[in-house]
Amino acid sequence: MTSVNDVELVIITGMSGAGKTVAVQSFEDLGFFCVDNLPPTLMPKILELMKESSNKMNRVALVMDLRGREFFDSLFKALDHFNDSDHVTPRILYLDADDDALVRRYKETRRSHPLAPLGLPLEGIQQERYLLQDLKGRAQTIYNTSKLKPRELREKILAEFSANKQSLFTVNVMSFGFKYGIPIDADLVFDVRFLPNPHYIDHMRPQTGLDEEVSTYVMKWTETQKFLEKTLDLLTFMLPHYKREGKSQLIVAIGCTGGQHRSVALTEEIARSFAKDYHTRITHRDIEKRKGAIS
Repeated sequence: MTSVNDVELVIITGMSGAGKTVAVQSFEDLGFFCVDNLPPTLMPKILELMKESSNKMNRVALVMDLRGREFFDSLFKALDHFNDSDHVTPRILYLDADDDALVRRYKETRRSHPLAPLGLPLEGIQQERYLLQDLKGRAQTIYNTSKLKPRELREKILAEFSANKQSLFTVNVMSFGFKYGIPIDADLVFDVRFLPNPHYIDHMRPQTGLDEEVSTYVMKWTETQKFLEKTLDLLTFMLPHYKREGKSQLIVAIGCTGGQHRSVALTEEIARSFAKDYHTRITHRDIEKRKGAIS
C-alpha cells in the first residue's frame, strides 16, 4: 500500500481558455495518472482507487471545469471528503487569465465560450469568473497565464510539481531497420547503411549489435568513428535547446537495413555517451524480427 506521504493529488481547474490542456499534458509528462473533465461526483471513487492501488495511482491529476458545471455543488462536498481523509489531501491548481487575453484567445481559435455558445465571449467569461470565485478562493496555487506562452506555463508546472527534476527530459535512442519502415515518432533519423556490414561475415550473421564481437567490428572502422564523432557533436549542441523549448523527450532513430547489427551497436554507443547528463532510454525496435537478415 502506498504511504500517505507518497500520495499526491492535483485538481486542475480555472477559466476556460487559461491553459488547462497544456497543464494536463504537462502532468502526464511528469508521470501523473490524469483524468480530463472528471465529474466531481466520481472523486470519492478516485480516492478509493488510490487507496487500493500500490504505487500505480500515487500521483493523480484531475481536470475539472465548467463543462461539468452542474456538478459544482458536489465538487465542494468531494473536496471536503478529501480533506477529511487520512490518505489524500488535494492541491488545487487554478489557471486564470485577464479578460482581454481570454477574449483574444477565443477570437484566435474561433471558438465560442461554453457558457455563451450563441453570445459574446466576454459574456461567458464574466459569468464563468463569477461562478468560479469560490473555487479560486480554495486554490493553493494560482497561475495567471495572460502573458505566458504554452512553453512557459509548462516550465512553471514542471518546476513546481516535478518529483525528480533531473528526469524531465529523456533521450530515447532507437535502432530500426529501413526494410520495416522509418519510425513514425522519430524526431531525428540517421542512416548508417553506408558502414561496413557484419551480415556478410557468416558467423556474425545470426548475432546482433549487442554481441561484443559484432559491436567491435562495427566500431573499428574509421568511417564509424567519424560518424559517431560528428553525430555526438551535433546532439550535444541540440539537446540543451530541445530541453529548453520544453520537450519532454527526443527520439533519435538510428537505421540500418534490418535493424540487427550496425544500428544496434551505434544506438548502444550513443545512449551510453549521454547517460551521465540525461535520462536515456534504449529501444531496439527490429532486433528480433529477422535475425540473419541483411542489416
